[in-house]
Amino acid sequence: MHILFFTHYFPPEVNAPASRTYEHCKEWVKNGHDVTVITCVPNHPKGKVYPGYKNKLVQKEVIDGINVIRLWTYITANEGFIKRTLNYVSYLLSVVFYIPFLPRYDVFVSTSPQFFCGLSGYFVKLIRRKPWIIEIRDLWPESIIAVGAIKNRRIISILEYMENLIYKKSDHIVPVTDSFKQYMLDKGIVESKITVIKNGVDLDFYQPDSIEKTMEYGEALINKFVASYVGTHGMAHHLETILEAAEILKDRDDILFLMVGSGAEKDKLLKLKEKMSLNNVMMLDQQAKDKMPLLWALSDVSLVLLKRSDLFKSVIPSKIFESMAMKKPIILGVEGEVKGMIEDGQSGITIEPENAQELAVAIIELADNKIKYNQCAENGHEYVSKHYDRKVLASRFESIMMGYVTKD
Repeated sequence: MHILFFTHYFPPEVNAPASRTYEHCKEWVKNGHDVTVITCVPNHPKGKVYPGYKNKLVQKEVIDGINVIRLWTYITANEGFIKRTLNYVSYLLSVVFYIPFLPRYDVFVSTSPQFFCGLSGYFVKLIRRKPWIIEIRDLWPESIIAVGAIKNRRIISILEYMENLIYKKSDHIVPVTDSFKQYMLDKGIVESKITVIKNGVDLDFYQPDSIEKTMEYGEALINKFVASYVGTHGMAHHLETILEAAEILKDRDDILFLMVGSGAEKDKLLKLKEKMSLNNVMMLDQQAKDKMPLLWALSDVSLVLLKRSDLFKSVIPSKIFESMAMKKPIILGVEGEVKGMIEDGQSGITIEPENAQELAVAIIELADNKIKYNQCAENGHEYVSKHYDRKVLASRFESIMMGYVTKD
């Protein structure tokens, strides 16, 4: 089977969509399929082209057997609505212009967000007439409305029209949560057209018992109880909660907060940290993928936080799977579907979103109660191994595509 995959993010970028796509594609290649990814030059999140790449019209490479075609896009940092929109739209336009040059394929996938990457599938389907699967990792425009990025009703109406167009014209929809599926059912999409494939983790890459702690990031990360947030520092996350909890726990010399990543709110958070004189907070920029197992090994608990919003009750942050794979108990400040998963797996403590006091209390409980800590760690590892092995999830996705190739 020849698979074509359209994604805005791909390694060496290290965000969640890049990892999900890469790990799925890698498994499909191992299973004997020919996989081509259509993406752009790596530049996320700072809007700077990675070393070794140039933002050319077209450039090609092979990564672990995956054929990668990178198209030109307007490059900008992951901040500022207008510039980011230009970045997203430029990818769509590049795809449309490249359609006549696409390699032969049997089925193709476009993934959203970003929204215009998902929409690109509509134009490919229109011209090439091959089966189209749309993967929905976030609800647009709902997610950007929830954080206040868009308020103009006319723009929202246009985006909602395009969203419905994607759902109706695609051959199959793969959302990453059960809540997303219900959202689509409520919009009149037939259930047989929807298959939920949640995020997961590469258990070969994240092996907790094989990672040796090193001094690469300093002595403090070895000698203290480390509460870590690893991921995007964006409008949706309300990471001020971490700094407020750190202020509450200033007198606990044995506890250190680690924040790893970049995003639109990073500079604001750095300034707030300095203003609050928080010596118990360490902030690092986004790290390379191969550093992730070490960073999790140096961490003791994983902080998974989002703003208080009804929309985010449908979201499952992908970092929970890495945390559980590395035997790190989770403190979850998110309501809804993911809260049920943490409680079902008994892999951590759930708190009210944006509640710094509850966050501080939860950290103390796991730092001081070794029995509970170890139980959560082992429970989480068992739970993710049983339900969210990326190899198994990739195989399910593969079966969906094979069904359409057979029909075709």
